[in-house]
Amino acid sequence: MLTLIQRDDCHLCDLALAELAKARAPEFESVFLDDQPALEARYGARVPVLRDERGERELDWPFDAATVQAWLAEGGQVVPSAGRQPPDIR
Repeated sequence: MLTLIQRDDCHLCDLALAELAKARAPEFESVFLDDQPALEARYGARVPVLRDERGERELDWPFDAATVQAWLAEGGQVVPSAGRQPPDIR
């Protein structure tokens, strides 16, 4: 499972979301560290951070769509390449 650790009103987080969309990243959960002291202590200066809970890997900002795709592939995630449509499964 993927998690994007972010904060409210964060322009870098908005940019990260756009890159994840371009990369066609699989479904992920957004976790906001606002009002969460433990998360703030760990990630406060690093947000946004994409975390792969399966492999306990983290990708810190800045990243682009190609970097996200390569990072996901390293972790065994299958992601359709940008510009190609995913297969139509019925």
